[in-house]
Amino acid sequence: MAHPVIYLKKNEDKRLRKGHLWVFSNEVDTQRSPLDAFTPGDLAQVHSADGKCMGTAYVNPGALICARLLSRKANLKCGANFFKERLATALSLREKLFDKPYYRLVFGESDGLPGLVIDRFGSVLALQITTAGMELRKESLVAALIEVLAPEAIVLKNDNSQRQLEGLSLESEVVYGTIPDPLIIEENGARFRIDIVDGQKTG
Repeated sequence: MAHPVIYLKKNEDKRLRKGHLWVFSNEVDTQRSPLDAFTPGDLAQVHSADGKCMGTAYVNPGALICARLLSRKANLKCGANFFKERLATALSLREKLFDKPYYRLVFGESDGLPGLVIDRFGSVLALQITTAGMELRKESLVAALIEVLAPEAIVLKNDNSQRQLEGLSLESEVVYGTIPDPLIIEENGARFRIDIVDGQKTG
């Protein structure tokens, strides 16, 4: 089944054509595609004024950034397989750069996962979700992380005030497994004890 369409106003597709991934609410032709027809997190196709598909995005009708592109393809399915593919790509890139598993695994749009940051502390993952579209797919994301990385624990560090702009609550919780105590990481030969739950941001 095809996703509903968000139409842009004339000439408002220029940034997307240049590689940008955000759609602002004032760029949408709300006569053709009323934003209030969507609920936060819905998937939609983004079309230029002349009907050309610019890609698939998730939508938050109440946010200034009302749509964030996930793919340049039309009618993308955004379930566990989507996350497994994006996570595997991100992991492959980091493994070429780092010899130990302590790094930022996912950095939002740069890894094709807008609204998501993941820091890796060896066998423990710290996630921060800042958009309604990603929040809605949290269960699929966690399932994909377990399959791709087999972590001991996954911690949600959703205490960033940016979430409130998307109508989301602030929270921190362990959503999978048990955090080793102590949790030790290594960087440039130095060893550090990490407090993920009560520490700043995702690490």
